[in-house]
Amino acid sequence: MVKAYLVNHTHWDREWYFTVMDSQVLADQVFTEILDELETHPEANFCLDGQTSILDEYVDTHPENLERIRKLVKEDRLFVGPWYTQTDALIPDAESILRNLYIGISEATEKYGKAMMVGYLPDTFGFNAQMPMLLNQVGIDSILFWRGTNFNTQVSSPYFKWRALGQDSIIAANFPFGYFTGQIGLDAKEKMLSFISDRYDPNIKFLEEHGNNSDVLIPSGIDQMNIVHNIAETVRNINERSKYETEISTYQEFINILRKKALPDYSGELRLPTYSRIHRTIGSVRQSIKKQNFEIEQKILKRVEPLMIIAESAGIEIGKGMLTLLWKKLLESQAHDSLGGSVSDNVAEDIMHRFKEANELADGIENLIKKKIGDSLNLNKNELLLFNTTPQKFNGFKKVSIMARSKNIKFENVEYQSVTVDKHYPIRKHVLKMTEKGREYFDEPEYFSLTCTIKVQLDPLGYTVIKFHDISDQGEPYIPQESNYISTKNIKFEFNDGKVSFTNGTEVIEDFISLLESGNDGDTYDYSPIEGEKEQVLPFSNCSVTHHSDIFENLIINGEKLLPENLVDRVNGDDNKKFVYKLVISLNKISQEISFKLIFDNNIESHRLRLRINPNRKIFGVKAGIQGGIVDVTNERIPKDWKDKFDEKPVNIYNFDKLLNVNGNNNSLSFFPRGLKEFEFDNKYLYITLLATTGQLGKPNLAWRPGRASGDTTNEGHIMMSTPMAQEKGNWEFFIGMKLNKIDESHNLLSREINKSFDQSVGYQKQTLNLFINRLDNKIWPTEINYQIPRNLSLLAIDQKLVVSALYPSKEKKRYLIRILNDSNKIIDVEGKIDNKVTRVDIFENNLDEGTIIKPHSYATFKIKNIVNFKREELIFNNY
Repeated sequence: MVKAYLVNHTHWDREWYFTVMDSQVLADQVFTEILDELETHPEANFCLDGQTSILDEYVDTHPENLERIRKLVKEDRLFVGPWYTQTDALIPDAESILRNLYIGISEATEKYGKAMMVGYLPDTFGFNAQMPMLLNQVGIDSILFWRGTNFNTQVSSPYFKWRALGQDSIIAANFPFGYFTGQIGLDAKEKMLSFISDRYDPNIKFLEEHGNNSDVLIPSGIDQMNIVHNIAETVRNINERSKYETEISTYQEFINILRKKALPDYSGELRLPTYSRIHRTIGSVRQSIKKQNFEIEQKILKRVEPLMIIAESAGIEIGKGMLTLLWKKLLESQAHDSLGGSVSDNVAEDIMHRFKEANELADGIENLIKKKIGDSLNLNKNELLLFNTTPQKFNGFKKVSIMARSKNIKFENVEYQSVTVDKHYPIRKHVLKMTEKGREYFDEPEYFSLTCTIKVQLDPLGYTVIKFHDISDQGEPYIPQESNYISTKNIKFEFNDGKVSFTNGTEVIEDFISLLESGNDGDTYDYSPIEGEKEQVLPFSNCSVTHHSDIFENLIINGEKLLPENLVDRVNGDDNKKFVYKLVISLNKISQEISFKLIFDNNIESHRLRLRINPNRKIFGVKAGIQGGIVDVTNERIPKDWKDKFDEKPVNIYNFDKLLNVNGNNNSLSFFPRGLKEFEFDNKYLYITLLATTGQLGKPNLAWRPGRASGDTTNEGHIMMSTPMAQEKGNWEFFIGMKLNKIDESHNLLSREINKSFDQSVGYQKQTLNLFINRLDNKIWPTEINYQIPRNLSLLAIDQKLVVSALYPSKEKKRYLIRILNDSNKIIDVEGKIDNKVTRVDIFENNLDEGTIIKPHSYATFKIKNIVNFKREELIFNNY
């Protein structure tokens, strides 16, 4: 006899086409009624959607209900967490996913007693292959989810053992018919017989037959739905009419039942749209959100967190609560609808405002740390404080901003330098200055804002002070000859006849890089091609070469094309709007670093722009970075009758994180795009999506997504929703780094190159010329307690071959954490590869007995004691 385990829940998007404020209004009533029902019906329990943020917001307005919540959580009748917000699983950084879990579990435990330790993601648009490893990092060994499975081609049952790339695994329970499989509303209660015969029993039968399951999970709830009143009576009514036995249960209880079963194995991503839409092209929708999210993630991970460790060593303490607040501002925008971009313009404005606040917090923390260290070092105006925020030695180029009286400056003890003028500030007359005498007026001399690129060697995790001085001139200027190419000894990019060629040694690749354009008949969920239209290559017309000294060269290639301004014009064949674009190829002649920058003003509506890379007429393999590793990607055959087998076309368009590596004829090319998340490839070309713009939230009958509109817009009583902001008009810059590799390079080496490619230049100059270059400098006053700190500081050195995922302050004073990725097929031992004594811990800083061994394709976290490098003394004032 098959038994169904019914779990009552509500699915609660914090925002979608409605805002967070709208959501809080709904929660005000629904959450209170949930508490009332649970207290009066002791047989009932309820899952509050697995994210603590929505409950936090409710408690902020209902503090009187906190003890009621704690009591119900303690009794295992109300379930909260483990997430802070219900994360997207394909777009955010791996560290964002881990911090989401860390904050969700920690705060649920602290505020409400405990967290539901199940990886509950009921509506996320697909999952990367390392999700089991990420969940294992926080002690979770199970996941419950809806989308992405296929029981014919992936795994035979909705209940299976999901294995990551290495040894990590979790128990997986899928709801192929969604989190509303057994939704019991008023209509279901009123028409119980038809509910059971047409929906409830057929769903149980499907779950039974796919895997021969005698125990099946039936989630009962839907978006913003209240608790089922008197659920015991409802279940009795179901059991009187159903072919199957139903029992009130919880997600944890059902997972415990699965633990005792022999489950089939599966390894890989979950992104097939068999039983539900997965939105395989959502990775390029509302690119402004994805790009901003990426930049803030990198700012926190590569700048703010390591700087806080350095600051503590220098006697400067930044409250850990500030860092938590910063992460929360980011995580609030990483739910599947929010980060995916399938939201209304009202919500998009809220997301961008939260990003603005996160940027201000991150920049302010960094500003405070650098200014305080600068004051402790008594920096003068001709000294640069330069940081290395990684625990590995650095030998290469850093780009910093300097204010100077002269546009000609010289750095001491640097091997190479390049200085360009960004802005000239002319003489200002009659400027007020406050002195010990009171108000005085003087003429402020001219000065310059300079961008300086210098080649330096830096010790790990610390800082150094570099002096510079004005010089009368920089000697004979470097005067390049006019040309149509840039080159080093082995590398050359050349523009001829409208095309870019790339020479690598003796191999010449013609038409190496191109910009492609097509119309987009899609919405804020998916790109959709227009019937009969072919993607076109946008022409390049002319080029120029610029040089910064004899080291840096830029090949600037311009183009323009008349395009249809909107979808109506495109259908009518009216090319009426000039679209202007620029490709800048940059080459560092010393390091042979290569980068591409795409620059344009997007004045065209409803279209898609992609970059096409030609690795020399044949692609033999593609590797893609994902959260917590790298995978080999292969295209799957799409059946001609896909409409009969899938909810949307299973197009071979993929998400990635930070890295794309392509093996072509005799070459291996790695690309490191900043914030781009979507790619495609065929036998000949690699395609990286830049933008896919639209003006609609939800459209029916798309070419790749037939039938109803996503987003409720074709449901009864709903209307189509315009999203003009999703047209993404305005100025854009996309940056992509490139590196040459050996064919079939190891994953671990490619992971190290990801770290190097997204390294940051963090410098500081104490300002006397312009007090608004650093926004808070003018309000961070020196204190009467002075700290004597060294002019050069290095806190930690690790082996150059190790891959660092994060380096951040511990919740314990004078301690910090380092998380290392082993992205190889073998166990590694880091003993002796970290120069400080380390303690193995989990993400919550509990000690582990696993020592210094790291499993294949997995993370390990270590706690390290921070070295104190300061002496405290009071300033002494002399009276004259």
